[in-house]
Amino acid sequence: MIIRTPAGLVGLDTAGAGVPLVLLHGFPHDRTLWAPQLAAAIPDVRTVAPDLPGFGESAPIAAASVDAWADWLAGLLDAVELDRVILGGLSMGGYLCFAFWRRHPDRVRALVLADTKAGADDAEGKAKRVAMQQVAASEGVGSIAEKMITGMVGKTTRETRPDVVATLAAMMRRQGVRAVHDALDVLKERPDSTPTLATITVPTLILVGEEDALTPVAESRAMAAAIPGSRLEVIPQAGHASNLEDAATFTRLLSEFVEATIRPSGS
Repeated sequence: MIIRTPAGLVGLDTAGAGVPLVLLHGFPHDRTLWAPQLAAAIPDVRTVAPDLPGFGESAPIAAASVDAWADWLAGLLDAVELDRVILGGLSMGGYLCFAFWRRHPDRVRALVLADTKAGADDAEGKAKRVAMQQVAASEGVGSIAEKMITGMVGKTTRETRPDVVATLAAMMRRQGVRAVHDALDVLKERPDSTPTLATITVPTLILVGEEDALTPVAESRAMAAAIPGSRLEVIPQAGHASNLEDAATFTRLLSEFVEATIRPSGS
């Protein structure tokens, strides 16, 4: 569906009813990344997956910064009348989770950080983002998708799941040049979230594909060590898009975490 918010039109899908779980996609994806999790119908949970600014069916916003996106997300939650949510994000979506926690911690019930990392881009990383912006402008987003797809999925998926590779490549190709350009600005200028980790006081699940080459398992282990009481799960034979590559395992772990958050043992 498409809804109107003060910041413009937003595309989003919802499934189920109950405690809100909001899932944020990565780069350069859209909300269809979360199709398996929406289809799972987690009991007593309302799953919400929006298109981030400029992607899918969402309008871009003027300010391309992770803080501006965090405030955009707060406005979206207001528009769909959600107060305090379990917030999850994959890769770029995880960076947005950190920013949202810093700016709106009272609205976060729990966090799910999937195939992401806390650190900011270094000089080399920023230069690669700028080069990618230039490629998108001169050659189109299809060229970006072609360059990124190998790193976006794990070796096992590339060799055994051509359907997943094709789905993800098509998702990446259909994004607009402005969305890609603005998101790359968000990515390269995002602050280091490492100091944020120790401030996280809500239940936190960290998920990572064993074969993730873009945000390797070591990054997730470092986050788990820094976030008090967090839980780390490594998904075998999956890469960066672990929620698609092994949707069954990812969704089971997500569901177990949400269930424990909603109904803690002994309650």
